[in-house]
Amino acid sequence: MGDAGDVSKEYAAGFAAGIATVVTGHPFDTVKVKLQAHNTKGKKVYNNAFQCTVRILSNEGVKGLYRGASSSFIGLAFESSLIFGIYSQMTHALQGKTERNLPQLEIIVPSAGFGGAIISFILCPSELIKCRMQVQGCGSAISKYTHYSGPLACALQTIKNEGAYTAVALQLLRESIGNAVFFSTYEFSRYYMRPHFNPDSSGLTNRQKLLMDVGSGIFSGGLAGMAFWSAVLPLDVAKTVIQTAPDRNASRNPLRTIHTIYTRVGLGGCYAGLGPTLLRAFPANAAAIVTWELTAKALGLKRAQFAEVCVDTVLFS
Repeated sequence: MGDAGDVSKEYAAGFAAGIATVVTGHPFDTVKVKLQAHNTKGKKVYNNAFQCTVRILSNEGVKGLYRGASSSFIGLAFESSLIFGIYSQMTHALQGKTERNLPQLEIIVPSAGFGGAIISFILCPSELIKCRMQVQGCGSAISKYTHYSGPLACALQTIKNEGAYTAVALQLLRESIGNAVFFSTYEFSRYYMRPHFNPDSSGLTNRQKLLMDVGSGIFSGGLAGMAFWSAVLPLDVAKTVIQTAPDRNASRNPLRTIHTIYTRVGLGGCYAGLGPTLLRAFPANAAAIVTWELTAKALGLKRAQFAEVCVDTVLFS
C-alpha cells in the first residue's frame, strides 16, 4: 500500500479510537460537566460525584448519563481520527529515516501540540453542544438552563444566537497542552513499561504476546489520560462555565473566569469534577490506545521507530 493508503489507515485507526472513548467514558464526562457547571457558583448543588450520579440515574435513568453523547460520537470520532492521524504523520516526518529507540520530546511535543491545536476548531462546536445538553435535566436547581429538545435544536439555536466557537481559545490551549502531555506520557510509559510486560517473548504464543501488548497499552493509555486531565483541568472548568453560562452577557474572559471561580469556591473549584474526570480518563484512554494500536496493526501500519512499542505480533494465532 502506498503512502496515501497508509495515511488513510492512520486516520481510520484514530476514528475507531474515538468511538471507543465515547462508549467507555461519556457517563463519567456527564458527571464531570454537571459538577463543573453547578458547583462553581458559590453554593454546591452536588456534594460529590457519587451523589451527582445517583441523582442523574434517579431522575433520568441511564440515558441521562449519555445525554449529549450523539454530538460526542461525531466530535470525538473525528477529533480522535485527526489527532492520532496528525500525530502519527508528524512523528514520521520529523524523525525522517533516523532510527531512535528512546522517545524524543522534540518530536513528540510539536507533533501532539500541533495536532491538538488543529482539532480544537473541530472539537469546540461539538463540546459546546454536548455540555449544554449535559447540564439539562430534571429538578429546580438547573431550571435556569435553557432546555433543548435535542442536539440538533441545541446546535441550531446556539449557532443562531451566539455562534459555534464559544471559548475556542480555552479549547485550543486545553488541547495543545493536554495532547503534548498525553503523548509524552504515553510514549515514555509505553517504552519503559513494555519490558516488564514482555521481557522475553520467545516462548510465548501469538495470543499471549497480544495479551501482553494489550496490558501495556491499557496502563500506558490510562496513565496518559490521567496526565492529560491533571495538567489542564482548570482550563476545562473555565471552558465549561463559559460554554454553559445561562446569561449570554456573562464574561468570556478565561483568566477572569478562573479568578472568579477561585474567589467563590477556592482552589477546589478550579478542579471541580476531578474525581469523575480521572475515573473516566483511565478506562476511556486505555480503550482508545488499545483500539488505536490494534486497529493500526490490523491495517498493516508501522509506526515511527522510537514509538515501535505497540503491538508487534500477529493479532491471532
